[in-house]
Amino acid sequence: MDKRERFEHYLKGEPVDRVPVAVFHHFTERNEWLKGLVNEEIFEKNINGHKTAREKFDPDVIKVMNDSLMIMPVDVTFIETPDDLLKIEPPVYGSPFFEKTKELTLRAFSFYEGSEAPRYVTGFSPAMILKTAMNRAIPVLPGTDPALVRFAKEAPETVAKSLDIIAESVAALDEMLIKECGAEGIYLSVNNQNGYFPGDIYREYIAPSEKKVLGHANSLSNMNLLHICGYAGLANDLELYRDYEAAAFNWAVHAEGVSLSEGRKLFGGKPVFGGFEQAGVIYKGSRREVEEAVFRILDEAGQLGVMIGADCTVPTDIDDTRLEWVRRACEKYAEGSR
Repeated sequence: MDKRERFEHYLKGEPVDRVPVAVFHHFTERNEWLKGLVNEEIFEKNINGHKTAREKFDPDVIKVMNDSLMIMPVDVTFIETPDDLLKIEPPVYGSPFFEKTKELTLRAFSFYEGSEAPRYVTGFSPAMILKTAMNRAIPVLPGTDPALVRFAKEAPETVAKSLDIIAESVAALDEMLIKECGAEGIYLSVNNQNGYFPGDIYREYIAPSEKKVLGHANSLSNMNLLHICGYAGLANDLELYRDYEAAAFNWAVHAEGVSLSEGRKLFGGKPVFGGFEQAGVIYKGSRREVEEAVFRILDEAGQLGVMIGADCTVPTDIDDTRLEWVRRACEKYAEGSR
């Protein structure tokens, strides 16, 4: 099978010659994230990282890592009350953020010319966008809830309306990336790590904006992926996402303590991916240890509707040769030559 045929079989839960591999990492350091609009050097570093990585590993799934832009910028410096959230003006089509995102995506994809692998772009939920902006603008005092959480408890409907405003811009961004940049699907990141919002508030007032973004993406593509972000071991309640409509689901297996096979049942038999801890054996184990980890994952999850991945992005300085170890281990498993 070529990469596309294998991936299509994976999404349909059909037999594959070996399971595909989708492990991603950033190309800039954490203190460089979100600075691409004001720092051209970081922006270029972000783009060129894709080229360097591909020289060592030709991925089964292409995903643009938009580190230097990443979370959509939203000005919240004027916000003092929940009602102020309704005055938020997120970036729109034609804005510097949209144009820079288009440039980054097109240039990053250019390094993968000739590859038949499916092409994805990273997306972030409205709640993640607003939470990031609010936490940067309004420091969280010890022993108190973050401002957005307080607002969600005091005026949940107002918060929901503000997230809907942001969702419109996210949907427009996704549409641009799919229609104008060659993306074939959105890799949508959502989270409610460690119960950031109370579960009942999340279900009723936060989730609708995420489902709106996902629904619009689904109107453009049938291969959108949901990444339930358990970054750095922070767990999520997977029950919050079991009715989300995505082609496949990824979560932090090690943070949540929910295996791939267990998660597949939770998500109604949909395809799943993951298995590796972010900075564990895939980052620091020997080749044999990496292989054995792959074998354990596939022993537990099987090879139908399964793709090998990680809880979240693996460390930026990982040797991409290790990803080839993972792929070769999948081949060995399929051949029965473990």
